[in-house]
Amino acid sequence: MKEDDISYRDRIGTMTSEGKRAWIYPKKPEGKFYNYRTWLTYVLLALLIASPFIHINGNQFMLFNVLGREFNVFGLPFWPQDFYLGVVVMIISVLIITFFTVAFGRLFCGWICPQTIFMEMVFRKIEYWIEGDRGSQMRLDKQEWNSEKIRKKGFKWFLFFIISFIIANVFLAYLISSKKLLRYIETGPIENLCTFVALLIFTGVFYFIFAWFREQVCTIACPYGRLQSVLLDNKSIVVAYNHKRGEREKGRSKFKKNENRAALGKGDCIDCFQCVNVCPTGIDIRNGTQLECINCTACIDACDAIMEKVDLPKGLIGFYSEESIEREQKFTFTPRMKGFAAILFVLVGLLSGMLFLRNDVEANILRLPGQLYEQEANNIISNVYTFKLINKTTGKFEDVHFKLLSHKGSIESVTHGSMTIPEKGLAEGTLFIKLNGAILNGEKEEVEIGIYSGDKLIETTKTNFMGPRTFR
Repeated sequence: MKEDDISYRDRIGTMTSEGKRAWIYPKKPEGKFYNYRTWLTYVLLALLIASPFIHINGNQFMLFNVLGREFNVFGLPFWPQDFYLGVVVMIISVLIITFFTVAFGRLFCGWICPQTIFMEMVFRKIEYWIEGDRGSQMRLDKQEWNSEKIRKKGFKWFLFFIISFIIANVFLAYLISSKKLLRYIETGPIENLCTFVALLIFTGVFYFIFAWFREQVCTIACPYGRLQSVLLDNKSIVVAYNHKRGEREKGRSKFKKNENRAALGKGDCIDCFQCVNVCPTGIDIRNGTQLECINCTACIDACDAIMEKVDLPKGLIGFYSEESIEREQKFTFTPRMKGFAAILFVLVGLLSGMLFLRNDVEANILRLPGQLYEQEANNIISNVYTFKLINKTTGKFEDVHFKLLSHKGSIESVTHGSMTIPEKGLAEGTLFIKLNGAILNGEKEEVEIGIYSGDKLIETTKTNFMGPRTFR
């Protein structure tokens, strides 16, 4: 190959040979896969926007209030004490994306990633509506700043800002809850100046990304593009160009009517560059799998449309693996894919067990720091403890009291009676555990305590009981 033919390996598609930004003007995609993506986008956008405003049993459907230490997932409340569940969920999510990438490439980026959904299905469509398709946008950017350009650019930037502001509000609802957000809106920005400033910062970030940074998020900022280079192999299904059919012996060439290309040794690729013009990251898919490719399938639709016009078979660009192109072999699960699937199966089973065993109440009973045991009459040994009971549900627990499960003895709460644990709240206080010294087997012994709501056991916990060394 000549040096010019491999120059694309020296830089990403959004950069010129001088190292400057190459602005991408993708042609408006049309076709079967684009329609599928559009319908999927409607569903995902509806879920994304509606989730913080849906409430189940008083709980927000999705809430990630880090500062308030309040988390809701699918309407189920979680606490910082459930952090281990979040770790398992994050590991499973990473493995799912990894497994999916190993098998099907970067399909997540082109079809599900919020960055792509907002950029290609919201902001880019607005751009097409105001400035027109690829050619119109290029001409508009090159022309002088006249009334037409000012009107179109100004209107576009205004809409971009409004949508960025709406997106920032939606994301803020995930962080502080939709009820609090609506309350802030009612009281006005002056009364909630800090929150409003934070909202404007979020808006500025979104505006910068979708108005200027754009596809460079996928090629420069997002580490997933680099990760796929490690995960992919010749058996992975990706959006690929069938170079054996497209090139043949004499390579690609322009289309000529009534020409038998196969007999002349010419490939089916007519070098129309439609797959390049429609690409949102500015790459040429015919150069092979590249980190910029997000598997959005826009090139498949563009190529199929051209193949249909020149009466050639569709599928010159499609979902292929390198092995299926070279050896014409069907997709099979490799040992690596089976390994990822096995690990996922184990982790999902582990998470299911953790969720099933997760109690509605979490109890924490600890000896009061710096306090030794007290010896009372009739050989009774007393230890003082602090307790904290966390209610993880949306209902309150009434008539809450303690019982010893492992030893004969008594528990006396400082409150001298039953307690109530409020919904999504906690109850804390001090209690005494009293045991007869004759039943102690050492200076430190583990005791099990049951927490009851009425006659129902809602949680059990263990703590250490201290006694004198003389009692054995």
